Amino acid sequence: METNEYKFSAPIQIRMSDMDPFGHVNNGVQCNYLDVGRGKFFEYVFQESIDWMNLDLVLVHLEFDFVDSIEYENDLVCQSKVTSIGTKSFKMSQQLVDCKTGKVKTRSNCVVCGFDRETRTSIPIKEFYKEKFRERGM
Repeated sequence: METNEYKFSAPIQIRMSDMDPFGHVNNGVQCNYLDVGRGKFFEYVFQESIDWMNLDLVLVHLEFDFVDSIEYENDLVCQSKVTSIGTKSFKMSQQLVDCKTGKVKTRSNCVVCGFDRETRTSIPIKEFYKEKFRERGM
């Protein structure tokens, strides 16, 4: 599955505590923003609330490109999409975008793996997840 456009976005609330001494959102905090976006994306695609204590998916790789600083006044969304699906993992692309200007502030790619919590080993991605990604065009 290859997709080029983002069909899902989640609003991100910037808090004063997210700011660093340079007057922009700390780079580490942006990881939390992507977590929020990824969670909202999963809820949208799977059409159910996520039980985080039992979810059989785990983030195994994350990379960032900090394109432009995020400031407190920015009206931020996290756009998310699945870019490819394998047997035991899938790749996602996300970006933080200022809605007022359309400017991409941060780009991120990640790998999410199927995970058995009891044995703490990787497992194949459930067909249910693959079907839901395809149904939603993600």
